[in-house]
Amino acid sequence: MKNLKTIHAAVDPSNPDDAVIGQAAEIIRRGGLVAFPTETVYGLGADAQNPEAVSRVYQVKGRPSDNPLIWHGNSLTDFECIADFSTDRTCEPLSDAWATSGIASNVQKLAKAFWPGPLTMVLPLLSEAGLIPCQKTIAIRVPSHPIIRALIAASGCVIAAPSANLSGRPSPTTAKHVIEDLNGAIEMIIDGGPAQNGLESTVIDLSNGKVPQLLRPGAITLEMLQDVIGEVAFSEFKVSEDAAPLSPGMKYRHYAPKAPLILVIGSPEAVSAKAKAFTTEGKAVGLLTTSNDTLETVAQSLFGRLRQFDEMGVDVIVAEGVKEEGIGLAIMNRLKKAAAEVIYL
Repeated sequence: MKNLKTIHAAVDPSNPDDAVIGQAAEIIRRGGLVAFPTETVYGLGADAQNPEAVSRVYQVKGRPSDNPLIWHGNSLTDFECIADFSTDRTCEPLSDAWATSGIASNVQKLAKAFWPGPLTMVLPLLSEAGLIPCQKTIAIRVPSHPIIRALIAASGCVIAAPSANLSGRPSPTTAKHVIEDLNGAIEMIIDGGPAQNGLESTVIDLSNGKVPQLLRPGAITLEMLQDVIGEVAFSEFKVSEDAAPLSPGMKYRHYAPKAPLILVIGSPEAVSAKAKAFTTEGKAVGLLTTSNDTLETVAQSLFGRLRQFDEMGVDVIVAEGVKEEGIGLAIMNRLKKAAAEVIYL
């Protein structure tokens, strides 16, 4: 229900206002929800160790209860009593796989290379953490955006934060997108301008002691991960209905605009022809192409353009596929999950 008076506060992302951050931190500490920009997309934050607050995140978003959240801290040490990444720990993990598999080494290498930044690691959950029933892993990230870092520091909390949108909708990259979906349902929205990368964080699974698995591609590309830790596996796969996903974006349809999105993998001429065919049928068509943009620009604007098509009320969206390498792998991952149909021409 949207019956709250949501506070809207604009801040300079390079120099967050202490008073605004302090107000938001107090909301987090008392179990409220705050939306804020990150370097990836806008997040919806709650005290990760407050079960009632975390439950509200799921309720507000309409998020499936088995779709895990990513926990955000300001350093690796913020997660010492939650995730298992140490070789000299006195407490017992759920599995001893980490101790002999190189998990600790990979965590240190990746943290040094990419944190703070848009990389999430899935690690074994410490048995004594006892925070998530029946869950054996935890997804953690150290973000780089000054606003969320200031909020973590001021609140003294590790912050659980999925994207600040209704579940299944295109992720929000501006405060305007958050207002469209969540105004009146949460306590505060911090407007820090457009999100920087425009796609959610890269997620890598290090939890099982085997070859690390890329679960969700992002701005930290597969090639970048391989340069740091060697072999990293990736394949498009779906989680079965009765299994719990390790990462957001694995099991449920995401990023979907209101109009059906047709992903065309083929030449620019084939994409244009498909769009023209829909126009001939009398349909209003939204055309999503790379044009002369870089793939980084495409990634940054992708969710915003999908939401723009919603505002325009188009009948169908035709999207051009891109080469699945570098950031193109992340773009295609999002387009495939948003698509009603994928056509090869």
